[in-house]
Amino acid sequence: MTPNVEAARAALSHLDLIEKPKLIRTYSRDCFWYSPVLKSRMDHLEADFIACPRNEADVIEILRTCYTHDVPVTTRGAGTGNYGQAMPMRGGCVMHMRHMNLVKSVAPGRVIVEPGCVIKDLDAHCKAHSGQEVRMFSSTWASATIGGFIAGGSGGVGSVTWGSLRDLGNILRLRVVTMEAEPRVLDFTGEELSRVSHAYGTNGIITELELPLAPAYEWTDVLLSSRDFTAAATFADELANEDGILLKLASVYEAPTAHAYFNRVAPHVTDKDHLVGLMIAPHNMDSFLTFLARRPALKMIYRSDDCDWQKKPGPVFEFGWNHTTLRAIKVDPSITYLQVRYGYPDHMNLIEKMRRAFPAGEVIQHLESIRMEGKVAFAGLSLVKFTTEERLDEIIAIHEAAGALVFNPHRYTLEEGGRQHADDTQLSFKREADPKGLLNPGKVITWDRPDWDYSRMYDFANDRREQA
Repeated sequence: MTPNVEAARAALSHLDLIEKPKLIRTYSRDCFWYSPVLKSRMDHLEADFIACPRNEADVIEILRTCYTHDVPVTTRGAGTGNYGQAMPMRGGCVMHMRHMNLVKSVAPGRVIVEPGCVIKDLDAHCKAHSGQEVRMFSSTWASATIGGFIAGGSGGVGSVTWGSLRDLGNILRLRVVTMEAEPRVLDFTGEELSRVSHAYGTNGIITELELPLAPAYEWTDVLLSSRDFTAAATFADELANEDGILLKLASVYEAPTAHAYFNRVAPHVTDKDHLVGLMIAPHNMDSFLTFLARRPALKMIYRSDDCDWQKKPGPVFEFGWNHTTLRAIKVDPSITYLQVRYGYPDHMNLIEKMRRAFPAGEVIQHLESIRMEGKVAFAGLSLVKFTTEERLDEIIAIHEAAGALVFNPHRYTLEEGGRQHADDTQLSFKREADPKGLLNPGKVITWDRPDWDYSRMYDFANDRREQA
């Protein structure tokens, strides 16, 4: 199967195509460079052209044409994903969804929106319309698109209350276009949503989303400091379990993160201070202050509704989730990170075990409170001082041997990112929706290597490199 890129490009020339080399380079890249491992393997990747559909009809035409000419199609939003989800492994067409950004309707508890809408704009629209807000979003909300978040994300700001994206109720409906000789338009709800959510666009292109909303609040941002990390993590854990106090965020940052990497917080802490970042519903602040007063190991250093800082820190959530890693990399380019699940009920013991497992400064804890199957625990986005790939693999192996599940951000395939097995639901739908395997190729191990031995997990990228 040899792609005929020129024929596809010519057939689509009446659409909005980007063909300038510099722009093709720009729109062929996401934030894979968070990982030094991925940077060495993906930095050269580039599409042949960029197509920007304006509506679903354009999406269908692009997919039909590229199918006819055997041209791979990789879809993308703002490119804020940071493990290569939107990188065109085999060239071809990158479908940029920037024009499909319409908020179609808002109703009590739900919104219908196109995938290219920036999350910040979606949130603002819902608030202006009826005082509602998006329940969950990435820390990159100011630039990330809602379609990219659903297709490539797993959780974020709001997960302390609402859980992960794939939990029932966090996506209501997805409208998807297949890549066949004659593409089909399908609406998925309920059990069917697992076919395409968090699939990197490997088995269908999302053209419309229906998502839940919650009442909007002017959340109060709070920062707390403590010299005792265990006290800080326990505080966040216990607060997240206070059912009467409504939270949008509960983050924990081990020292010296706040002093070393958070410029506007640094003047108010030392390199010995651990930090807790919170978003609290304003009507719950009195209850929160009562909760805090019972725990003298924590000291409030900032609250957004009563602040005398010369330079305000901005939204507290922009210190959390993947923004923590970004801020650290800007100061120290040798920093990278891991994504770890510390599951209930042993999450606190497991975190302490990992803190003792490594030399000081090699793995710095960063925790995000998240509800997992109804139980509050932590997602760990640990900062890691990178030295070699071999040492990084050792660090991952130590976590896994202790019982901590690693969603490896230094691998670009769906399976290596954490599942460590084939997702039969998604694979079955891919056979139906993408029979030539042209949608975001190279991201599904089991498609390329049905006989892959999963005991060799994390070897697939190296194996492919050796074959090449």
